[in-house]
Amino acid sequence: MPYRCDVIDPKTTAVIVVDMQNDFVAPGAPLLAQMAQDLVPRLAKTLDACRERGMRVIFTAHAHRSDGSDMGLFDDLYPPIAERSALIAGTEGAEIYPPLAPKTGEHVIKKPRYSAFFGTTLDMMLREWGIKTVVISGTTTENCCHATARDAMFNNYRVVFLSDGTGTFDYPDVGFGAMPAEEVHQATLRILAFSTAHVMSCDELLERSASGK
Repeated sequence: MPYRCDVIDPKTTAVIVVDMQNDFVAPGAPLLAQMAQDLVPRLAKTLDACRERGMRVIFTAHAHRSDGSDMGLFDDLYPPIAERSALIAGTEGAEIYPPLAPKTGEHVIKKPRYSAFFGTTLDMMLREWGIKTVVISGTTTENCCHATARDAMFNNYRVVFLSDGTGTFDYPDVGFGAMPAEEVHQATLRILAFSTAHVMSCDELLERSASGK
Protein backbone atom coordinates (compact mmCIF):
# COMPACT_ATOMS: atom_id res chain seq x y z
CA MET A 1 0.00 0.00 0.00
CA PRO A 2 1.27 3.54 -0.65
CA TYR A 3 2.80 5.57 2.15
CA ARG A 4 0.40 8.22 3.49
CA CYS A 5 0.86 11.41 5.49
CA ASP A 6 -2.64 12.83 5.39
CA VAL A 7 -2.49 15.25 8.31
CA ILE A 8 0.27 17.86 8.29
CA ASP A 9 0.54 19.86 11.51
CA PRO A 10 2.68 22.95 10.85
CA LYS A 11 3.78 23.11 14.48
CA THR A 12 5.51 19.73 14.24
CA THR A 13 6.65 19.97 10.60
CA ALA A 14 9.96 21.13 9.14
CA VAL A 15 10.74 21.78 5.49
CA ILE A 16 14.25 20.64 4.54
CA VAL A 17 15.63 22.51 1.53
CA VAL A 18 18.32 20.22 0.18
CA ASP A 19 21.42 21.66 -1.49
CA MET A 20 19.88 24.54 -3.44
CA GLN A 21 23.37 26.00 -3.77
CA ASN A 22 24.99 28.15 -6.41
CA ASP A 23 27.07 25.21 -7.64
CA PHE A 24 23.87 23.30 -8.44
CA VAL A 25 21.31 25.91 -9.50
CA ALA A 26 22.95 29.21 -10.47
CA PRO A 27 23.20 29.90 -14.22
CA GLY A 28 26.33 28.22 -15.59
CA ALA A 29 26.87 26.20 -12.41
CA PRO A 30 29.55 23.47 -12.63
CA LEU A 31 27.05 20.85 -11.38
CA LEU A 32 23.92 22.43 -12.85
CA ALA A 33 20.62 20.64 -12.24
CA GLN A 34 18.38 22.48 -14.69
CA MET A 35 15.16 21.09 -13.24
CA ALA A 36 16.14 22.46 -9.84
CA GLN A 37 16.95 25.87 -11.29
CA ASP A 38 13.57 25.97 -13.03
CA LEU A 39 11.63 25.27 -9.82
CA VAL A 40 13.22 28.07 -7.78
CA PRO A 41 10.27 30.53 -8.08
CA ARG A 42 7.75 27.86 -7.08
CA LEU A 43 9.85 26.68 -4.16
CA ALA A 44 10.48 30.23 -2.91
CA LYS A 45 6.73 30.91 -2.90
CA THR A 46 6.03 27.61 -1.15
CA LEU A 47 8.64 28.26 1.54
CA ASP A 48 7.12 31.65 2.31
CA ALA A 49 3.69 30.04 2.67
CA CYS A 50 5.11 27.35 4.93
CA ARG A 51 6.73 29.99 7.13
CA GLU A 52 3.42 31.82 7.40
CA ARG A 53 1.81 28.61 8.62
CA GLY A 54 4.45 28.19 11.30
CA MET A 55 6.60 25.45 9.79
CA ARG A 56 10.33 25.41 10.44
CA VAL A 57 12.54 25.79 7.35
CA ILE A 58 16.05 24.38 7.42
CA PHE A 59 18.63 24.31 4.62
CA THR A 60 21.40 21.88 3.78
CA ALA A 61 24.57 22.55 1.82
CA HIS A 62 26.81 19.84 0.45
CA ALA A 63 30.30 21.18 1.16
CA HIS A 64 33.77 19.67 1.53
CA ARG A 65 37.00 20.88 3.07
CA SER A 66 39.45 22.20 0.50
CA ASP A 67 42.15 19.77 1.65
CA GLY A 68 39.93 16.82 0.74
CA SER A 69 39.94 15.34 4.23
CA ASP A 70 36.18 14.69 4.21
CA MET A 71 35.59 13.93 0.53
CA GLY A 72 35.62 10.14 0.62
CA LEU A 73 34.82 8.86 -2.85
CA PHE A 74 33.18 12.04 -4.14
CA ASP A 75 36.36 13.17 -5.86
CA ASP A 76 36.27 9.88 -7.82
CA LEU A 77 32.67 10.48 -8.89
CA TYR A 78 32.52 14.17 -9.78
CA PRO A 79 35.40 15.97 -11.57
CA PRO A 80 34.42 19.47 -10.32
CA ILE A 81 34.78 18.21 -6.75
CA ALA A 82 38.09 16.50 -7.52
CA GLU A 83 39.34 19.73 -9.11
CA ARG A 84 38.14 21.74 -6.06
CA SER A 85 36.00 23.90 -8.34
CA ALA A 86 32.64 23.00 -6.77
CA LEU A 87 31.11 22.31 -3.35
CA ILE A 88 34.06 23.61 -1.37
CA ALA A 89 33.23 25.08 2.05
CA GLY A 90 33.73 28.82 2.26
CA THR A 91 33.32 29.46 -1.47
CA GLU A 92 30.46 31.34 -3.12
CA GLY A 93 29.49 28.23 -5.05
CA ALA A 94 28.73 26.35 -1.84
CA GLU A 95 26.36 29.06 -0.59
CA ILE A 96 22.57 28.88 -0.90
CA TYR A 97 21.28 30.36 -4.18
CA PRO A 98 20.25 33.97 -3.32
CA PRO A 99 16.59 33.77 -4.42
CA LEU A 100 16.17 31.06 -1.76
CA ALA A 101 18.41 32.63 0.89
CA PRO A 102 17.54 31.59 4.46
CA LYS A 103 15.57 34.07 6.53
CA THR A 104 16.85 35.42 9.83
CA GLY A 105 17.17 32.61 12.35
CA GLU A 106 17.08 29.79 9.79
CA HIS A 107 19.95 27.33 9.81
CA VAL A 108 22.15 25.84 7.09
CA ILE A 109 23.37 22.33 7.85
CA LYS A 110 26.71 21.58 6.16
CA LYS A 111 26.88 17.95 5.06
CA PRO A 112 29.68 15.85 3.49
CA ARG A 113 27.48 13.12 1.95
CA TYR A 114 24.18 12.77 0.11
CA SER A 115 22.05 12.37 3.24
CA ALA A 116 21.50 15.42 5.43
CA PHE A 117 21.47 13.10 8.45
CA PHE A 118 24.92 11.60 7.87
CA GLY A 119 27.61 13.22 10.01
CA THR A 120 25.45 16.25 10.95
CA THR A 121 23.36 17.55 13.85
CA LEU A 122 20.12 17.58 11.84
CA ASP A 123 18.38 14.82 13.81
CA MET A 124 19.35 16.48 17.10
CA MET A 125 17.88 19.80 15.96
CA LEU A 126 14.64 18.30 14.68
CA ARG A 127 14.07 16.44 17.94
CA GLU A 128 14.85 19.58 19.96
CA TRP A 129 12.08 21.35 18.02
CA GLY A 130 9.61 18.49 18.48
CA ILE A 131 9.42 17.78 14.74
CA LYS A 132 7.46 14.71 13.66
CA THR A 133 7.08 15.33 9.92
CA VAL A 134 9.73 16.48 7.43
CA VAL A 135 9.07 17.86 3.97
CA ILE A 136 11.83 17.21 1.43
CA SER A 137 12.57 19.73 -1.33
CA GLY A 138 15.62 20.66 -3.38
CA THR A 139 18.17 18.78 -5.46
CA THR A 140 18.92 16.20 -6.63
CA THR A 141 15.77 14.12 -6.54
CA GLU A 142 17.45 10.72 -6.70
CA ASN A 143 20.59 11.40 -4.67
CA CYS A 144 20.59 13.95 -1.84
CA CYS A 145 16.81 14.35 -1.60
CA HIS A 146 16.22 10.61 -1.85
CA ALA A 147 18.94 9.78 0.71
CA THR A 148 17.65 12.41 3.14
CA ALA A 149 14.08 11.14 2.79
CA ARG A 150 15.20 7.56 3.44
CA ASP A 151 17.22 8.50 6.50
CA ALA A 152 14.32 10.59 7.82
CA MET A 153 12.06 7.57 7.56
CA PHE A 154 14.72 5.36 9.18
CA ASN A 155 14.76 7.83 12.09
CA ASN A 156 10.96 7.56 12.45
CA TYR A 157 9.95 10.87 10.90
CA ARG A 158 6.92 11.00 8.66
CA VAL A 159 8.12 12.10 5.24
CA VAL A 160 6.53 14.32 2.60
CA PHE A 161 8.40 14.53 -0.69
CA LEU A 162 7.57 17.40 -3.06
CA SER A 163 7.06 16.19 -6.62
CA ASP A 164 7.37 19.68 -8.10
CA GLY A 165 9.70 21.04 -5.42
CA THR A 166 12.58 18.68 -6.27
CA GLY A 167 14.61 18.30 -9.44
CA THR A 168 17.68 16.77 -11.04
CA PHE A 169 19.84 16.65 -14.19
CA ASP A 170 20.20 14.55 -17.35
CA TYR A 171 22.21 11.38 -16.82
CA PRO A 172 24.90 10.51 -19.37
CA ASP A 173 25.50 6.99 -20.61
CA VAL A 174 27.92 5.22 -18.25
CA GLY A 175 27.28 1.80 -19.73
CA PHE A 176 23.53 1.37 -19.29
CA GLY A 177 22.18 4.10 -21.54
CA ALA A 178 21.51 7.79 -20.99
CA MET A 179 18.52 8.92 -18.94
CA PRO A 180 16.84 12.34 -19.17
CA ALA A 181 16.26 14.28 -15.97
CA GLU A 182 12.49 13.94 -16.09
CA GLU A 183 12.73 10.17 -16.35
CA VAL A 184 15.17 10.01 -13.41
CA HIS A 185 12.86 12.26 -11.43
CA GLN A 186 9.69 10.30 -12.15
CA ALA A 187 11.30 6.94 -11.42
CA THR A 188 12.52 8.20 -8.06
CA LEU A 189 9.09 9.59 -7.15
CA ARG A 190 7.47 6.23 -7.89
CA ILE A 191 9.98 4.38 -5.72
CA LEU A 192 9.63 6.80 -2.83
CA ALA A 193 5.84 6.82 -3.02
CA PHE A 194 5.79 3.08 -2.47
CA SER A 195 8.46 2.71 0.16
CA THR A 196 9.37 5.92 1.93
CA ALA A 197 7.25 9.06 1.60
CA HIS A 198 3.95 10.66 0.73
CA VAL A 199 4.78 12.24 -2.62
CA MET A 200 2.71 15.36 -3.26
CA SER A 201 2.85 18.72 -5.02
CA CYS A 202 3.68 22.02 -3.35
CA ASP A 203 0.03 23.07 -3.66
CA GLU A 204 -1.14 19.87 -2.00
CA LEU A 205 1.27 20.43 0.88
CA LEU A 206 -0.21 23.86 1.47
CA GLU A 207 -3.76 22.54 1.23
CA ARG A 208 -3.07 19.77 3.75
CA SER A 209 -1.41 22.16 6.21
CA ALA A 210 -3.91 25.02 5.90
CA SER A 211 -6.02 23.89 8.85
CA GLY A 212 -3.06 24.31 11.17
CA LYS A 213 -2.50 27.91 10.19
